[in-house]
Amino acid sequence: MHEQDLIYDWNEMTPDFDWASARVQLNDETLRDGLQCPSVTDPDIADKRALLHLMAELGIASADIGLPGAGPRARRDTLALAREIAETRLPLEANCAARTIRSDVEPIAAIAQETGMPLEAATFIGSSPIRQYAEDWTLDRMLRSTEEAVTFCVREGLSVMFVTEDTTRAAPDTLRALYSTAIRCGARRICLADTVGHATPTGVRALVRFAKTEIIAPSGEAVKLDWHGHRDRGLGLANCFAAIEAGVDRVHGTALGIGERVGNAEMDLLLINLKLLGAHPHDLSRLPEYSRLVSRACGVPIPPSYPVLGADAFRTGTGVHAAAIIKARRKGHAWLADRVYSGVPAGDFGLTQRIEISHVSGLSNVKCWLEEHRFDPEDQGLCQHIFEAAKHVSRVLRDDEIEALIQQYRTEPAHT
Repeated sequence: MHEQDLIYDWNEMTPDFDWASARVQLNDETLRDGLQCPSVTDPDIADKRALLHLMAELGIASADIGLPGAGPRARRDTLALAREIAETRLPLEANCAARTIRSDVEPIAAIAQETGMPLEAATFIGSSPIRQYAEDWTLDRMLRSTEEAVTFCVREGLSVMFVTEDTTRAAPDTLRALYSTAIRCGARRICLADTVGHATPTGVRALVRFAKTEIIAPSGEAVKLDWHGHRDRGLGLANCFAAIEAGVDRVHGTALGIGERVGNAEMDLLLINLKLLGAHPHDLSRLPEYSRLVSRACGVPIPPSYPVLGADAFRTGTGVHAAAIIKARRKGHAWLADRVYSGVPAGDFGLTQRIEISHVSGLSNVKCWLEEHRFDPEDQGLCQHIFEAAKHVSRVLRDDEIEALIQQYRTEPAHT
């Protein structure tokens, strides 16, 4: 059979959207929003530089490299990262976050001038009624702040992405006024932000339609549209795909989903899914390196069950699963073996399927492990010895435990 005949793909049964032709861009927020997670460590600058290079290699289009107005350390690191991109000519655009106040924007302009690196100012302001009430803001004050900040950015030669915080809980008239003011003053990218993870995919689609038809189209300008979402309700990734289907130009994410509270949409999972859908034509074999770097540098363990990148993603100790993989391997068909019990092909991401031995294993697991570790899989007594031992434990056997069982078998009087 042909490979395309071995999987019937219900994911392709919605003809209203062609993922293969989608070329949405990705903006990596790991080095700004990601580092606002209260549990992470701010990495040293060498790790931040290394991460920029991995972003570029993975086909990520742009990165938020900091909020330099936050203080001396933030300004120093942002400057170093902008210089790294400029001096090594990384194919990576850069943006910096800023409140819609001049004191936040000025450091961005200074870094752009010092490095010669074009920077996009991601100026943000709260927009929801609950935020306005808490801050005692009037709409007139918010509009003045928007106009002053965006005008200053444009005058300083910065491109502008205007962000309304808490967009998903803001009133249409407020959003229309804020975004329209920013566009009139020179912003050529606007961002819808689900700052507290409130949105559902249905809400995302409605909001994107509103932004495109009620704000961007009437402006008469060529304005790009971004989506930035958090995962407080566990919908960060789903909302990104709803936004892409609704027509945004760029979506944001962070490595391993780190960020404020429970974090942002997971950049690694965005990459994986876009790759599988045919919408990201870049090599992702270094994706595990990207995720491991962030895990180590930020002090964020990767859970064993984390999709694709977790330690258990391509391990199985289950007899039925292992038997199917082994049968596929015996057909001499690596493509088949990598998919028969996996919705994600490990090889596409620089990883491999692993068959292990546990209390729910069959003899096929034992034989496979022995063969892969260069022991005799046809020694029936040895296979039975390991198989019976595995039935008396409540977990996967470690390699050293299996090797000890092999040694025990070899030294028993009956087998010497």
